[in-house]
Amino acid sequence: MDQQLLTRDRSPLPTNVDGLRAYVGEDGVAVLQFARPHRRNAITLAIWQALPKVLFRIAEEPGVRALLVTGADGTFSAGADIEELSEVYADPDRADAYHAVNVAAEEALAEFPHPTIAVVHGACVGGGCQLAVACDLRFVADDARMGITPAKLGVVYPAVPTLRLARLVGPSRAKFLLFSGELLKGLRNSAIGLADRVLPAGELDANALEFARLLTRRSPQTIGAVKAALGVPPEEAAEALRPWELRSREAPDVREGLAAFLEGRQPRF
Repeated sequence: MDQQLLTRDRSPLPTNVDGLRAYVGEDGVAVLQFARPHRRNAITLAIWQALPKVLFRIAEEPGVRALLVTGADGTFSAGADIEELSEVYADPDRADAYHAVNVAAEEALAEFPHPTIAVVHGACVGGGCQLAVACDLRFVADDARMGITPAKLGVVYPAVPTLRLARLVGPSRAKFLLFSGELLKGLRNSAIGLADRVLPAGELDANALEFARLLTRRSPQTIGAVKAALGVPPEEAAEALRPWELRSREAPDVREGLAAFLEGRQPRF
């Protein structure tokens, strides 16, 4: 496994917080990396707080069309920093505030305007898995372990990630994961619906990067419409999609796509 493949030849963006790195490349792919390997990339309150601003900064970068979310040194994230969490739960008000920040970070990732792909090596647990679930897709190493573990801690998982997990894997499988806190390995993540693609660890990063680059060549209008429609309850999907449908009648994407098809070339969206 090439530890540097996803970040090589990319320009770093400032995040102003330890343990969180961001990069952009000329290929249109950005990378967000959790980087606290001495703590298995456990996520601190400072990282949770910084995530919405960092994601906004990445989205504003010219040319960015896809985002890979990953962890340093062969681990996605072991979840919330437990030492910090034990201090937070010493005060009910602090616990409430902590989870509000946690959910806001997750929502910022879910609402990122371009496709997001979690690239999962090693442990992807608790809050780390919460963020992977908030991505559009999850590419997972065959030896990675994924799970959500509040039942091991007595923590009540917030409503937003609970419902997002249930929408992804179904209510009964969400209950299985949340009741048990069991960590699933390899193809079991695919079977239960957590992983969209499972690959050998040594091939994962290259495949994820290739797929992200593929998405940069697809219509951002189509992708944005899909994200809008599927990011709301079913009864709100038509309303969410309507502005995109109206825009598609006038914007150049459809004309360019049809012309490219008829001319036998790649479209230039």
